[in-house]
Amino acid sequence: MFLNYIKEFFVKKSLKNNLSNQKNGNFSKNVQTVGLLVDESNFSHSETLIKELALHGIALENIKVVAYNGKFKKNETYLRPTFGKNHIDWKGEITEGFLVEFVNSNFDLLLSYYDVENIFLMLLTSKSKAKFKIGFTAVENNLNRLMINTELENYKLFVSELFRYLKNIK
Repeated sequence: MFLNYIKEFFVKKSLKNNLSNQKNGNFSKNVQTVGLLVDESNFSHSETLIKELALHGIALENIKVVAYNGKFKKNETYLRPTFGKNHIDWKGEITEGFLVEFVNSNFDLLLSYYDVENIFLMLLTSKSKAKFKIGFTAVENNLNRLMINTELENYKLFVSELFRYLKNIK
């Protein structure tokens, strides 16, 4: 318990450094690729969220999903690439290959679909090389370029508001 507290302290320090060095990318209206970072500890409708994105014109093969589970079990089988706090070390470095690939992908959009400030999810959002980052208003203001004020469970409203705002940008 105490060691987890210390680890979170060091990861927060790394996050703070990443936020100060973060560069904002340019948004293009032609959205082709989407990265979806979901906290499945608090949200269980990831599959329907993905289908909702597909209904708005994003091809399913262009949506890459990574999920966080606060009670990650190594021997359990998950539907999508899933990580826990053990996949990030004390220095805030990512130790899992699929997470490194996700963070280094140049998505047109990164959807940070979590409304609780989780240091590990926030670190991945800040390290992402996505061109445009979108999340919830309840999370750190410096993390995302666009923040949508909806409930986590109301994914249909989130997606419709997302595409409404994207049409109005530029």
